[in-house]
Amino acid sequence: MRAAVAALLFTLPVVLAQDASALVFEPGAKLTVLAAKDSAGEGPAWDPELGVLTSGHAGIHRLARDGKTSVHREKAGTNGLLFDRQGRLVACEPVLRRVTRTDRDGKLTVLTDSFGGKKYNQPNDLTIDSKNRVYFSDPRYGPRDDMQQRDAEGRTIEGVYRIDPDGTVHRVIGREVDRANGVLVSADDKYLFVADNNNDVGGARKLWRFDLNADGTVNAKTQKLLHDWGTGRGPDGIKQDAKGRLYVAGGLNRPNPPAEPAADVKGGIYVIDPTDGKRLAFLPVPTDEVTNCAFGGDDLRTLYVTGGGTLYSVRTTTPGRVLWPAR
Repeated sequence: MRAAVAALLFTLPVVLAQDASALVFEPGAKLTVLAAKDSAGEGPAWDPELGVLTSGHAGIHRLARDGKTSVHREKAGTNGLLFDRQGRLVACEPVLRRVTRTDRDGKLTVLTDSFGGKKYNQPNDLTIDSKNRVYFSDPRYGPRDDMQQRDAEGRTIEGVYRIDPDGTVHRVIGREVDRANGVLVSADDKYLFVADNNNDVGGARKLWRFDLNADGTVNAKTQKLLHDWGTGRGPDGIKQDAKGRLYVAGGLNRPNPPAEPAADVKGGIYVIDPTDGKRLAFLPVPTDEVTNCAFGGDDLRTLYVTGGGTLYSVRTTTPGRVLWPAR
């Protein structure tokens, strides 16, 4: 289905809570609706030729640069999307429990669909380091039957895995976290940030930082808590700008008892210092759930946000850190 986005586009008069000494969002910036509900449940990923791709109800949706919307890949069953340094689309596919890569000509390659002879839970989000190693999270939301990834004691694992360029796969984080969701490797490959989002009663809603070794392994003893959402909705997707600040999707606009009874953890984008976890800014987003964000636009200063199946955008003061297109 194609429709002019002009019929959908409007701005929301939001108040941006940010430190005036370190502005994150452009003064007077407005949150703009770009695509309708159910077309942008997750993702997003920006490409200078294709526009913005998102994981939606019908598959991978596309918002082209001319404002036209279409379904880029039907019934894809994807969640996190990311273009690698060659402009290939790497995708987590929780429906088929795998991670794939699609070339510019449309050829699809399955990078991994099992570990240790066992199926994954639901590959969710991904990040790529400077050596082109792909890290992805593997939580399980919803029914928890047929969870095959377990430790030596038979306990379920909802951790993080690494795919090396030669195709080998390694588990880098296991039961150090409750339920890994968003993941991000820092620009210098020194850190791996993990959004630990267990939305069950008493579950973790925390953003962790781990030291990352040169060989791509994680030093579990360096686990550092950056931010805790308490009993509200925890963190989801994570991105980073050129100054290293973290942009974390999370929160809910109304309590969801008994699991998430907090009323003061609002839905939106939390901008967090990667060193001490200080909250630098907050962008409220009106539709629950706020799942992810990504930088794009010709100057990389447009932040695209997925929330409640809707695609939004807002202007930032600093370009985002992206792999593609290469700078």
